[in-house]
Amino acid sequence: MKALEFKSKIKNNQILIPVRVQSELKTNMDIRVIVLFDDSENSDDLLFQDEITNQFLQGYAESDAIYDNY
Repeated sequence: MKALEFKSKIKNNQILIPVRVQSELKTNMDIRVIVLFDDSENSDDLLFQDEITNQFLQGYAESDAIYDNY
C-alpha cells in the first residue's frame, strides 16, 4: 500500500486534492481516506467540561462509594 500526505481545505463538502498529488491518482482507483483535523478551537469546550467535572466531584463524599459497584 502506498500513502500520500497533503494539507487541504474542504470546499462545497469536497476535499480539494492538490495538483502535485493528482498525478499520483488514477480515475476509478480504490483509495482509503483518513481525515485528521485540528480540534484545538474546541479547547474552550474542553475547559468548560473539565470545570463542570471538577465541581461535580467536589460534592462527592466517601460515603457515596457504595454506589460505585454496579
